[in-house]
Amino acid sequence: MSASVSSPAGEASRHFISNGSRRMGFIEFIALMAWLMALPALTIDIMLPALPNIAAEFSLAVANDRQLMITIYMLGFALGQLFYGPVSDRYGRKPMLYLGLFLYLLATLAVVFAGDYFWVLVARCAQGLAAAAPRILGIAIVRDAAAGRGMSRIMSFIMMVFIVVPIFAPLMGSALMQWWDWRYIFWFMMLSATVALLWTAIRLPETRFLQQAQSPNANTDPQVIPFGQALKTVFTTPQTVGYSLAIGFVFGCVLAYVGSAQQIFGELYELGDQFVLAFGAVASVMALSSITNIRLVQRLGMRRISHVALLTFTVLAVIYGLCGFPAKPPIAWFYAYLSVSFYALTLCMPNFNALAMEPMGKTAGLGSAVIGFYTTVAGALFGWGFGQAYDGSVRPLVLGFFLMGAGALISVLITERGRFAREPEQMLEQN
Repeated sequence: MSASVSSPAGEASRHFISNGSRRMGFIEFIALMAWLMALPALTIDIMLPALPNIAAEFSLAVANDRQLMITIYMLGFALGQLFYGPVSDRYGRKPMLYLGLFLYLLATLAVVFAGDYFWVLVARCAQGLAAAAPRILGIAIVRDAAAGRGMSRIMSFIMMVFIVVPIFAPLMGSALMQWWDWRYIFWFMMLSATVALLWTAIRLPETRFLQQAQSPNANTDPQVIPFGQALKTVFTTPQTVGYSLAIGFVFGCVLAYVGSAQQIFGELYELGDQFVLAFGAVASVMALSSITNIRLVQRLGMRRISHVALLTFTVLAVIYGLCGFPAKPPIAWFYAYLSVSFYALTLCMPNFNALAMEPMGKTAGLGSAVIGFYTTVAGALFGWGFGQAYDGSVRPLVLGFFLMGAGALISVLITERGRFAREPEQMLEQN
């Protein structure tokens, strides 16, 4: 078996990854990875406009119970990662992608035909279990192809592409509901998963052993790390553990916002169905942040960018409190706060992911699974907690931003032994 990975420089003009007869250029690789990793986000964002309709159809007594459509999905998503990642280390990325995408199609169909809210939630949990495959295996595939700042740069490209999901998905969900009921949103999810399945089958090379094939000392038979040894590596690597904790807090901020967005913009600020425009406007700022990371990460380094961004995010919540902690600030004022906050968060996410995965070269599947499981569970629980605390004001969300930002900052400082915004080479020069 022959396999190779080219440098990202000049990637558009030559094959980025190849394996036998399968070859894929950098742009197509980014597009497919973005499609795969965006599918779980699409499964949340496109249905946000439908939450009031779903609550009304199933006669939910508590308005905040509609958020369970997101929380139960994320818990299933977390559990699924523990299966797909480790198994893909032994049997390859593509077979697990096929399995996950096929199960996603079945679970989505079950949502469409569910007769009451309990079975909707059961199907949503199964949908989350299946959606874990494209998300976690997408990260593992990227780690197969790159590491360190190169991985961060690729993840930023991917984030820039799939960031259009929260911009356009709620708009598309709203448009579908203008013509049909909320179940057609799930038919659209099935179409997206079908495209991902066919694209993967036809174009994607198997990447599991790309790094080993590039090594001059590579054996003819690919080596599989024993599960126990691989698990020990994940849990005894301080950089992986510390940055995983930080990602959990950061992801909690994102899910707390996603879970509350429809109520905040649609009801508190009385935007109604137009809340999707405000939601998309915040997401567009995240796209700009991804571009910033792409341009600066190779020059400034992952730590310097992400640490300063995290400190900025946390301090912004403090400033909000010093301004009187208003329950309902003017919408322009609140939008400005959210925009700067999510600009900073988006600078954290790809860099924290790359830093956590950097030591996981030979165990990328298991490493991605464990990191993904923890960060998803933590994010879902943090997001659910602060989402359920919604009281008709923005205060629970801002308080959550401060507490989770502070938690992430403490995790980073402990991991880096008190050193802040300094890359390893800078540390060595000063010792």
